[in-house]
Amino acid sequence: MGARAAIFGLAGPELAAAERVFFAEAAPWGFILFARNVESPAQVARLTADLRAAVGRDAPVLIDQEGGRVARLGPPHWRRWQPVMRLFAHAYGGADEEKALEAARLRYRIIAEELAGLGIDVDCVPLLDVPALGAHEVIGERALGRDAAAVARRGRAVCAGLRAGGVLPVIKHLPGHGRADVDSHDAMPRVATARATLDAVDFAAFRPLAHEALGMTAHVVFEAIDPERCATLSPAVIDVIRDGIGFDGLLMTDDLSMNALTGPMADRVTGPLAAGCDVILHCNGDPAEMAEIAAATPILAGLAALRAARAEAERTGLRRAAEAFDIRAADARYSELTGENLHA
Repeated sequence: MGARAAIFGLAGPELAAAERVFFAEAAPWGFILFARNVESPAQVARLTADLRAAVGRDAPVLIDQEGGRVARLGPPHWRRWQPVMRLFAHAYGGADEEKALEAARLRYRIIAEELAGLGIDVDCVPLLDVPALGAHEVIGERALGRDAAAVARRGRAVCAGLRAGGVLPVIKHLPGHGRADVDSHDAMPRVATARATLDAVDFAAFRPLAHEALGMTAHVVFEAIDPERCATLSPAVIDVIRDGIGFDGLLMTDDLSMNALTGPMADRVTGPLAAGCDVILHCNGDPAEMAEIAAATPILAGLAALRAARAEAERTGLRRAAEAFDIRAADARYSELTGENLHA
């Protein structure tokens, strides 16, 4: 049997016996880790190996390791990062963008080194959301900048740093979360901005990175495109992602357990897949929800299977191509560039 079109979280720092049985039967395409799954480097490495053993293949293991507010790994075992927006707001940021881009590449090369040593090979960055004035701060300092060209340029540096360390990036949140009026973890955001402005700003930040292998949707309603359904559920918005932005990689949903979505988990699966998403993402590790999702989620097939295979081949190639890396020298150079103490 092939892999199911799902990425699942799990409850704690060890794979429970019941989870092992469930994952063996459900055969999700991949897994995602959160802070509740993390205690120490040796423990995380064991966990990623156990997850892969449960499904009997080299499944992708994802994490949200942006640094700053969204970081699943932190002291005492891993580095502490300031929000990425501050990196580009540093004193040299306006005067010397090249130094800021070097710092961004270094930041995510160091993060990749930390992740790869744990068996984590996909990081859910970069955010290519362009934050708008007056929008909810759910994006805020997680953003790479405040205009589309800067966000795309800096996003490219983020991807380069991860790739150099053998970790595959995920561009998010397609086609843009920067205008959201509420946090989609809590409720459904609605954006009333004209299509022409969305094209020129929000979507423009994603186009230069549309070649990336993995992308994640936004649970955001774009009234100018589909006033009824959010991007995750809207064939019209996913057409924009595919044709207007040009993204032909594996498109995963944002977390199905977020409160922007309502209704039974089975419906939260069938809606996105019918709309054109390739894979669903469910993060909270709740066994009853995961069982309902697995029952409603098909085995990867067709274009979704081809995109998944491309992503896996690229992930494997990056891991093999990752070069030796002097992480202490990188720490020193990063601190020289930014004044940031990663071990404070």
